Amino acid sequence: MACLSSSQLQKFQEDGFLVLEGFLSAEECAAMQQSIGQIVAKMDVPLHCRTVFKAEHLRSQSTAEYFLSSGDKIRFFFEKGVFDEEGNFLVPPEKSINKIGHALHAHDPVFKSVTHSTKMQALARNLGLQTPVVVQSMYIFKQPHIGGEGGVSRRMVRTPAGSTPGTLIRGSNPAWDNSLFVPTPVRRGDLILFHGQVVHKSEQNFSDGSRHAYAFHLMEASGTVWSPENWLQPTAELPFPLLYT
Repeated sequence: MACLSSSQLQKFQEDGFLVLEGFLSAEECAAMQQSIGQIVAKMDVPLHCRTVFKAEHLRSQSTAEYFLSSGDKIRFFFEKGVFDEEGNFLVPPEKSINKIGHALHAHDPVFKSVTHSTKMQALARNLGLQTPVVVQSMYIFKQPHIGGEGGVSRRMVRTPAGSTPGTLIRGSNPAWDNSLFVPTPVRRGDLILFHGQVVHKSEQNFSDGSRHAYAFHLMEASGTVWSPENWLQPTAELPFPLLYT
């Protein structure tokens, strides 16, 4: 069972993040990589839906629809520069993917078992979550030489139905002082907890291989309302599933 000490809880509350070493076993990591390899091997993305994962690139109606309707499906999003003008791969397909989202937790049995594991549920209870739901999940391929960051000052929202682009960015990133960021090395099997309000970033990958990570987002459903402006919306086919089973 995953139970945080009082000092760990305090650190998470003060810093907004916490690293739990060895949270996942080597067997669990291998199972996820094997499953994602099978998913990639069966990947069949229409040419008009081969979209780079950046909101500002969702210019056409078809690519916007492919992204905006991905909340209850398993879909593929790609790195910049991996296609020619006709949409054909310039690199091996497995090296082209930025991430796979956004409902691995619902449709793949391996990722579903990891997301809803007893230790994950115990951890959420330990954090004081009463009725957490799984909003989205992603398998991220941190390809070499690709960087990015996230923060609370930018928000991607839907534009009115039928308009293009399908999303817009509200707000902007301040010029953060890099000295304020705390490097947090992790090993295979480690879990990083992020509070929704903490600013974080991922530096460029200068290694020769991808850095694989499984990420999913939880929301406390008790006493909260999901904004209709959010780009991702629950569907009749897949309402946000409860974490506790």
